[in-house]
Amino acid sequence: MVLKIEVLDSRRHIRTEFCCGQDSLDNYLYKQASQDLKKRVATVFVLIDEPDSHVLAYYTLSAYTVDITVLHEASAKRLPRYPYLPATLLGRLAVDNRQKGQGFGELMLVDALKRAFNASRQVGSLAVVAEALDEEVVNFYIKYGFGQFKQNPMKLYMPMQSVEELVQD
Repeated sequence: MVLKIEVLDSRRHIRTEFCCGQDSLDNYLYKQASQDLKKRVATVFVLIDEPDSHVLAYYTLSAYTVDITVLHEASAKRLPRYPYLPATLLGRLAVDNRQKGQGFGELMLVDALKRAFNASRQVGSLAVVAEALDEEVVNFYIKYGFGQFKQNPMKLYMPMQSVEELVQD
C-alpha cells in the first residue's frame, strides 16, 4: 500500500465512511466538496492508501484576499499599501478519526503549503491563511509557525516567505 494525495474524484474516492468528529467538515466532504471542485470554488485534495480509495484525510485550497489592516504591523509594514492583498486559503483540513495519531495532519498541512508555495510562483500570494474551528486546531497551526490575525484569533496566516523556508528544508 502507498499513501497518495490527489485531487478528489467523486467517482473513485470513497467518502461515505469518513468521520473526523466535526459535522461541518464531515458534511462538507459528503455533500459539498465535489460541487466546489466543479465550480472551481475550492480544490479538494484527499489522502488515500492505494489501491484502496477510502478518504483518510482531506484539505481544500482556494484563492483569497487579505485586508492589510488585519495583519500584525510587523508583517504589514513590509507589504505594499494595497487595501487587499492576494493569499491562499487553506479552508479545511480534516483527518478521519480512525487515522489520528499517524501524522496525517502534518502530512496534509505540509502538502498544502508546498502546493500553495508552488502556485505562488505562478499567481501572486503573500501568505497561506487557515481557519480553525477550535483552540486545539489553533494550537496545531501555531506549532507549525502560523500567526493569528489581530481581530480574529481563529484565523491564522503564514507568510509565503516562511512557507518557502518550511517546504524547502
